[in-house]
Amino acid sequence: MTPKMMARLHAISFAGTRPWSDTELTALIAAKGAVLVSAEAGFALGRVAAGEAEILTIAVDPAMRRQGHGAALLAELEQKAAADGAEMIFLEVAADNAAAQALYAGAGYRQIGLRRNYYKRAGTAPVDAIVLKKSLMLK
Repeated sequence: MTPKMMARLHAISFAGTRPWSDTELTALIAAKGAVLVSAEAGFALGRVAAGEAEILTIAVDPAMRRQGHGAALLAELEQKAAADGAEMIFLEVAADNAAAQALYAGAGYRQIGLRRNYYKRAGTAPVDAIVLKKSLMLK
């Protein structure tokens, strides 16, 4: 999936927010520690630094949601991050994004924080971000 395709998918996946441009995505992908997983249904982008990983975004084509694609992208991103030395993985998810929260809960993430009014959206009140964490260490 090209950065241009990723930018289009990001825009439709996160309506109401400022989408990332193909230029921004290209820079993120090229950055040190970047981890990208791409498939026909979508993509997951993260980064690894100092033994920790951060999920920057996961976008799945709305027509292909609820078919396990998000979970597969997440699992592959976690595997790549662990292979790159990450022992923990973090992310923020919008408090009003129940589907994403269910995805992360099902994958073993737990809440460790809350960022008030984190997501700014056009024409509506800001939305809190729930900060989640998961260990990538083998048990």
